[in-house]
Amino acid sequence: MTVFKNIKELIQVRSSHVRFLAGDEMAELPTIKDAFLIVENGRIHSFGEMKDCPALDAVKVIDCTGRMMLPSWCDSHTHIVYAGNREGEFVDRINGLTYQEIAEKGGGIVNSARKLQETSEDDLYNQSKERLEEVIQMGTGAVEIKSGYGLTVDAELKMLRVIKRLKNNFPLPIKATFLGAHALPSNYKNNKSAYLKMLVDEVMPVIEREKLAEYVDVFCEKGYFTTEDTQFILEAGKRHGLIPKIHVNQFYSIGGVQVGVEHNALSVDHLEVMTDEDINALKGTSTMPVALPSCSYFLSIPYTPARQMLAAGLPLALATDYNPGSTPSGNMNFVVSTACIKMKMTPEEAINAATINGAYAMGLEKEVGSITKGKLANLILTKKINSYNFIPYAFGSNLIDEVYLEGTSMKS
Repeated sequence: MTVFKNIKELIQVRSSHVRFLAGDEMAELPTIKDAFLIVENGRIHSFGEMKDCPALDAVKVIDCTGRMMLPSWCDSHTHIVYAGNREGEFVDRINGLTYQEIAEKGGGIVNSARKLQETSEDDLYNQSKERLEEVIQMGTGAVEIKSGYGLTVDAELKMLRVIKRLKNNFPLPIKATFLGAHALPSNYKNNKSAYLKMLVDEVMPVIEREKLAEYVDVFCEKGYFTTEDTQFILEAGKRHGLIPKIHVNQFYSIGGVQVGVEHNALSVDHLEVMTDEDINALKGTSTMPVALPSCSYFLSIPYTPARQMLAAGLPLALATDYNPGSTPSGNMNFVVSTACIKMKMTPEEAINAATINGAYAMGLEKEVGSITKGKLANLILTKKINSYNFIPYAFGSNLIDEVYLEGTSMKS
């Protein structure tokens, strides 16, 4: 048993399980000042004001004077299993090429796929392990990881098996998503239907048999996969026990949001371009909109219109989109800051979006995302700061003193 005492402020305190927060609810962030928190068997046992802290024998006591505690970040959209990098394309963009132009000349996702296909499973695991260790140190305590840089039967399965190894070797919840429909490989350039059929007939049965993924995803976008393609993949995924998620509205609104809602997608992600029809389609549904602000920052594209969406009563989650091409960073602290600075979210809204709503967006709202009895003790202990507003305000500073997973310090 571990007791955290004299916590300056315990943030995101929920006495009962909350599925997700929407609209005006996102502006409310319950806290306890001068607090304690007790961890037992890796889970939150109890918490409250210091004046009510019980006297306990034979426990580990951590004095948190001047420091704040909050649930660790829940990053519901990453691609951190990849090979090599794409720093050359970074320079291409500086020199004026767009994301789409780079893809058309053989770069982008297809470039990553070539590198991954040539990389052994062990090497891929070791590269990905380093990235996962890094994001944990930056406060991430639950993460979703997608395939999609394989684009062949063997390479997609290799990615998913690496994700499974990470799940088995790290003490944080990891969810796996099959994103075979991420781009069209060059050998299928003129036969997209055959590629989609291959994903369904050859990859999905193995995923189901080996339990390699929980979710299925599609890059529903002009130049990639149509709404009809998306329907085909999501329906097949559901037959193999995979819950839908979708990449939608990154560059264009082509009806992907509506397809997601129709298929009860757990989340629709990106949403840099949103029409009134897209927003109305999400109202009253259980589909979580997910914004990826560091992707907008890196590509210099529009940001998800958070204020418009929250005013319409929608929920919103925040995630990194950590990947080698459009967001080579898994820093959720930067995501929270950027949401405040560029999307005009309040610190309360951004923290809610990066914790409880992020947890919901990967089906983990009962396990992580808030300070609630029974949930995993996946926690961030800040350095000495004046208020939680300082977390997004000081966007370039490392304000984390220690990260705990299941109540155990991850300090390297």
